[in-house]
Amino acid sequence: MKKILKHSFYVFFILLLFIQCAKRGTPTGGPEDELPPTFIRATPNNYSTNFNAEEIRIYFDEYVKLENSQKQIIISPPMDPAPTITPLGTASKYIRIQINDTLAENTTYVINFGRSIVDNNAANPLPFFKYIFSAGSAIDSLSVSGEIKDAFERIPDSYVSVMLYEVDSTYTDSIIYNEVPRYITNTLDSATTFQLTNLKAGTYQLIALKDKNNNYKYEPTIDKIGYASEPIEIPTENIFSLELYPETPEFEITKPAHLAAQHLIFGYKGEIDLKRIEILQTPVQKNFEYRIFQDQKTDTLHYFYKPKITADSLNFEIIHHNYAEEVSVKLKELEKDSLLLDILPKNEIGFNDSLIISGNIPLEIQDEKLFNLYDKDSLPVAFTAEMLEYQNKIFIDFEKSENQVYRFEALPGAITDFFGSKNDSISHGLKTKEYSDYGNLFFSVQNLPKHQVILQLVNSKKEVVMQKIGKTLNSFEFLNIKPAKYFLRIIFDTNENGQWDAGNFLKKIQPEKVIYFPNELDIRANWDVSETFILE
Repeated sequence: MKKILKHSFYVFFILLLFIQCAKRGTPTGGPEDELPPTFIRATPNNYSTNFNAEEIRIYFDEYVKLENSQKQIIISPPMDPAPTITPLGTASKYIRIQINDTLAENTTYVINFGRSIVDNNAANPLPFFKYIFSAGSAIDSLSVSGEIKDAFERIPDSYVSVMLYEVDSTYTDSIIYNEVPRYITNTLDSATTFQLTNLKAGTYQLIALKDKNNNYKYEPTIDKIGYASEPIEIPTENIFSLELYPETPEFEITKPAHLAAQHLIFGYKGEIDLKRIEILQTPVQKNFEYRIFQDQKTDTLHYFYKPKITADSLNFEIIHHNYAEEVSVKLKELEKDSLLLDILPKNEIGFNDSLIISGNIPLEIQDEKLFNLYDKDSLPVAFTAEMLEYQNKIFIDFEKSENQVYRFEALPGAITDFFGSKNDSISHGLKTKEYSDYGNLFFSVQNLPKHQVILQLVNSKKEVVMQKIGKTLNSFEFLNIKPAKYFLRIIFDTNENGQWDAGNFLKKIQPEKVIYFPNELDIRANWDVSETFILE
């Protein structure tokens, strides 16, 4: 019996070892597939001439599918209607292209698949595979290359279309709004360079578009544009640099609306430098008054008037430089706005910041003597108060000490709005940090132009934190900066209007030049950063 038990124990032990070994030796399936699909053949052949087929089939060594084809596949010249390309959602060993357009004579076509062709198992892309054919007897072989920049931002957009329009006897600049280009390519993904291939010799207008609708036509309200200032001659050895920017539309007032009693809003497009909004209603009371301020978030003007006018509608004439237009707004029975005040910042104030009071109704400083500012010892602090009517804001500025607590007070009646309502008592607390909680930037720039420049410190959210404007800014400093990562932007303000100006394609005006200091600025607490920028 003992021998049987002993024998059974050995059998059990051997089986247990076998199971454990089997577990450790489970197959892993081999190395991961990292190879893209391989092109085998096409019918008709790639680089075919005298092409007249209605269907193309491109074969691969494994099952493939198309991903993000709408963005990735670029056909040059564009076809209208576009060809039907399958399969889109399923896998196949070939791609089928059904030609739906009549091909132009003696024209070379390029179908660039970008990174859309991937294998079915691991989605490994076959990058930038091209199928090329000619409706004529030869394949055009010329090319143009260059880079895409953003005229204002540090990093350009992805998926930028780069296009050539043939400059012949029928060409006008307006063609980019109405017709598709002769040739097209796309920067795709994060690339900032481009190459237009298989081109015919000739004269062309070179255009870049951030084409929101992917229709190969320039729509100024939604697209960014960049362009070569002069037509280019192909063949060429030049490398072209195109700077994208959003055009500022011509000023235009959109339909006004009645928002509240004696409160209208006027939407607008373009840059605002309004001369006046003149009421045309007759008769109008002799004591008629109005105030306008600009909405800080939208392209909207807030228009308040008094006294109340009993009418079904009001008519206005909008005067803006050479622009004049009459508009009408229907009136409704609405309640009047109640005065609401907002004060910023809410708690902590920086050494370079102002205390800002804003309102939903035009503000007027009634009595500055009813403004008070105290430190933590309840001692009065000197300040200045300035009303910027067009922003509808009151700016309170004062010299700040480190590690201090302040209390701002506006006694009842200190602020009166356009309709005569006064503020209730306001008490607002603020505090400062120590100087050692901030960093400083000392900067020198060599080879600055003689005209005015704008130097801007920009944070990661693309917000301007500090700026300086002038003609002699070879050395400057930004003090008491919150610790963070920043970039320095230099705007060449050639017309000296204190802002960056975009270009205009039809007027052949390029945007004002903008240069970024190439290195990110790491501002740390209790740290001074010194940099020198040598402009070429």
